[in-house]
Amino acid sequence: MEGWIERFKGLSQLAEPIRRRLEAQSRIVTIPEGTVIFGPGKAPEDLILLLDGTVRVQEVSESGREIVLYRVNAGESCVLTTACLLAYEDYSAEGIAETDVIAVAIPRAVFDELVATSADFRRFVFTAYSRRITDLFLIIQEVAFGRVDVRLAQKLLELARGGDVVKATHAQLATELGTAREVVSRQLQEFARRGWVSSARGQVTIEDPGALKAFSSGS
Repeated sequence: MEGWIERFKGLSQLAEPIRRRLEAQSRIVTIPEGTVIFGPGKAPEDLILLLDGTVRVQEVSESGREIVLYRVNAGESCVLTTACLLAYEDYSAEGIAETDVIAVAIPRAVFDELVATSADFRRFVFTAYSRRITDLFLIIQEVAFGRVDVRLAQKLLELARGGDVVKATHAQLATELGTAREVVSRQLQEFARRGWVSSARGQVTIEDPGALKAFSSGS
């Protein structure tokens, strides 16, 4: 995909020799939906910049409990990959292609060289890194201190993407929120009692988006 550098704010400001080096030594990769892109104990080989699709990054405890940390969408990079590249450490979480993905893979050697020699590339890397770290702190605060019912309402609206159907099981919603499936099931029953949602196997239908939105915002 020619001109991919223009898709990422910050890279388009690179000097022409550095742009040519990136274009020549990076490669376009396609990753099928459901592929585990990285996981605990593996070292990153490339910085991945998404051109299309979504990658879900999640942590799995020793007991098997999962929590979604964040998603990487088109035009973004993965903060965990960046952190591991900078610190020369292995991954501590896993990344899964939530959809078919098209991405640019910048080899580690190129990443290391440009971080050391290009102020513009370094600024691009750390700007994306700092923005995502802020998001992660917000997630930690929500999990530690936020009300599950409010967070569930917010997550349903987010996953519906403007529609009225969320294709997710109670267990998947629990993973999104970092809580137990039973907690989500009880809360969905309460939402259904109020007439806000209805549940079927593998999906939740939003019946009253206005009420759900008002509740999620504290109105």
